Amino acid sequence: MTIRVMLVDDQVLLRTGFRMVLAAQPDMEVVAEAGDGVEALQELRTAEVDVVLMDVRMPKLDGVETTRRICADTDPPKVLILTTFDLDEYAFSGLKAGASGFMLKDVPPAELLAAIRAVHSGDAVVAPSTTRRLLDRFAPMLPGTNQPQHKELERLTDREREVMMLVAQGLSNGEIAARLVLSEATVKTHVGRILTKLGLRDRVQVVVLAYETGLVRAGGHG
Repeated sequence: MTIRVMLVDDQVLLRTGFRMVLAAQPDMEVVAEAGDGVEALQELRTAEVDVVLMDVRMPKLDGVETTRRICADTDPPKVLILTTFDLDEYAFSGLKAGASGFMLKDVPPAELLAAIRAVHSGDAVVAPSTTRRLLDRFAPMLPGTNQPQHKELERLTDREREVMMLVAQGLSNGEIAARLVLSEATVKTHVGRILTKLGLRDRVQVVVLAYETGLVRAGGHG
């Protein structure tokens, strides 16, 4: 199955570089490009896209607002934010707007490709060290950070809450399974139920909600 990718960046040279990397992959195809958010939204009206690589700092319409509008649609493509700095308020805002993760622009090609595949599969590990540092830095700005409980969390079983905390700490399903002595399939089921009960789209939103509700605290593990 080919992953259809859209490149959104105002730097033509950068898009060209990304296109060359992706074109060499048997399971990826660049189906659309845009130089700003307005153009990106126009392209998405006609292009069939699975994953959008989204720059955050662009003219006309920045990547955060573009991401928000894309994710408001029914069955939208996954969005992977591209940023120059790992502690970037734009990247944080992009996650809040519905992006499925973020990567640094100078990331090694192999890591970028792995991130695209992970985001496409919906099973991304969304809190590597850079994402965790980002959340630790900006979590105090979140509404409700000082509330230790939140009504959404009352819908979860104790086991689901436990799994949610580990997802928020950046553990993969395999790592969670080992920690809780469960099968990986069972963990995947728990994650699916957490997403359904809380009305969340993916693991990134689980991470953000865990910080918002104080289930996981900035700089700590809840």
